[in-house]
Amino acid sequence: MNNLTILKLDHFGRGIARIDHDIYFISGALPGDIVNVEIIKNKKNIKEGIVKEYISKSILHKESKCKYFNVCGGCTFLNLDYQEELKFKEMKINELVHKMLKEDVKINSIVPSTEYNYRNKITLHGNEIGMYKDKSNEIVKIDKCYLINDEMNIIIDRIHKYTDKNKVRIDELTIKCTSLNEIMISIYGNLDYDHFLNEFKDIKVIYINNQLVSKDRYIKEKILNKEFNISNHSFFQVNMYNTENLYNLVINSIKDKNYKKALDLYCGTGTIGILISEYVDEVVGIEEVKDAITDANNNKEINQVNNISFICGKVEDNIDLFNDIDLVIVDPPRAGLDIKTRDNIKRINPDTIIYVSCDPATLMRDLNDLKDKYLIKEITPVDMFPKTYHCESVCILEKK
Repeated sequence: MNNLTILKLDHFGRGIARIDHDIYFISGALPGDIVNVEIIKNKKNIKEGIVKEYISKSILHKESKCKYFNVCGGCTFLNLDYQEELKFKEMKINELVHKMLKEDVKINSIVPSTEYNYRNKITLHGNEIGMYKDKSNEIVKIDKCYLINDEMNIIIDRIHKYTDKNKVRIDELTIKCTSLNEIMISIYGNLDYDHFLNEFKDIKVIYINNQLVSKDRYIKEKILNKEFNISNHSFFQVNMYNTENLYNLVINSIKDKNYKKALDLYCGTGTIGILISEYVDEVVGIEEVKDAITDANNNKEINQVNNISFICGKVEDNIDLFNDIDLVIVDPPRAGLDIKTRDNIKRINPDTIIYVSCDPATLMRDLNDLKDKYLIKEITPVDMFPKTYHCESVCILEKK
């Protein structure tokens, strides 16, 4: 087909080109590139493709340090200067605000991160121990990932050597590591438990086929002035460098307001609720993952916090129990808030809502539902996922 000139990026970091009435979305292409492409999806006027050849590269290009880029599906922007990546994420938030909210909102400058080695968790798949190829179920064997820290890459290398030497089958491997360099391995496969444990006895926590085989059950993280235990199935923010900045945005927006009772929805291991507990009279956290609630109660005891309690269950099944709440904090998964939760937040009518979002599109949808009763005071993008198109943000809403 004809060569394509890339005009801009879409919100998923794909290059956009147009020919007549057709629009093309090309993975791995940047604005200003002229590319020859292979079309992998062809609808009426919408084509999706990958770069076969760069006829001409734009000045935005930089050389990727990772040999798996454009093969493994883990990264989007290893070929883009980091300052340009931050501009893209700010623009993405701005475009979604104007397109979906259709009103002026204060959008602060994005909070940057370290570019590489920021992730505290990685999940690899299959006996190859790798990542899924972009838009495929094919696994690409990985021996190093630049997004995780060096300690985790050493573990990946050790696991490769162990499986090669002992001819065992691996189905899935998850590694977690804290800023205190405490490591957890969760591995599924055909393994001799005692032999594996002996080979990796320096690792603090080991689960094999979801069974705890190590003495310790938790790894420990420290955020601001608090400590947190993390277990196997509990959610924890993945960026070990920018998490404190994210939570400081929440704390700084409420610490001088004298709130009486706060709801911490989708509370995970209780991080936000525990961190704000010294600034409010009472906090209640709701989370459906049982292990996370166990961790939250442990973290409450570790930090000697007496004004917080936790409910294990779905947010939408428990939020209608509450009335006299003046602060609601939500940190939902990418799907955002369901209708029942949004309706109940409006019914509760708190003075302030703090929305921590990992998906700007679902954030805008939910803000549209809340803006009749709430002023959207500000949105601050936070780069929790460098080298990907994902963008976290903290949004402050005040009752009109």
